[in-house]
Amino acid sequence: MIYIENVYICLAAPLVLAILLLDKAWRKVLAFLLCGMTCCILSSYVTGFFTLLTEIGRELASFEIAPAVEEFVKLIPILFYLLVFEPKRKDILSGILLVSLGFATFENVCFLTANGSSDLLGLLIRGFGTGAMHVVCGVMLSIGVMVLWNQPWLRVTGVFAALCCAITFHAIFNVIVGREGIGLWIASAAPVAMIWIYLTVLKGKIEKISSFG
Repeated sequence: MIYIENVYICLAAPLVLAILLLDKAWRKVLAFLLCGMTCCILSSYVTGFFTLLTEIGRELASFEIAPAVEEFVKLIPILFYLLVFEPKRKDILSGILLVSLGFATFENVCFLTANGSSDLLGLLIRGFGTGAMHVVCGVMLSIGVMVLWNQPWLRVTGVFAALCCAITFHAIFNVIVGREGIGLWIASAAPVAMIWIYLTVLKGKIEKISSFG
């Protein structure tokens, strides 16, 4: 048994101190990372609650409950950022990606704490695969938000559609990565390949979108 609250406090404390000491630009970066870590621990509580409420096993919960909860909770700080601070579009992408990276980092730390660190190959596969999956989901959300947020008649439905895409991809990843052998390799390689496609094909187009506003 691990106490994720204790792990969270140990990781969050240096970030809080850094947020207090650094200048505004770095504060924003670290605040998003801290939000991502906070979203991770909140998601575990909410997922656990619905798992007990529905009386399904942990494996089914990781397929049916966790993806929806995690992607929705990750979106909350970004929606707050949009509604309160009204940032430029280029800051939306950075914010969503930093929240996703903070989430993935804390999730990997908890995995290390629970399962040990002896299997280097397995940890590399999980580290890059899970991290890339959360980044891909973040990119999906950011594209939907940046393109549709300034269109009032599409804002709610568009963001919801982007959220559904992220949830679906996350769920498919969880289903495949839970299998041993080739399934684990495919699930881990797919989001990494999608990030490569993003960097080589989509990044420039998204940056053009974000440059307006």
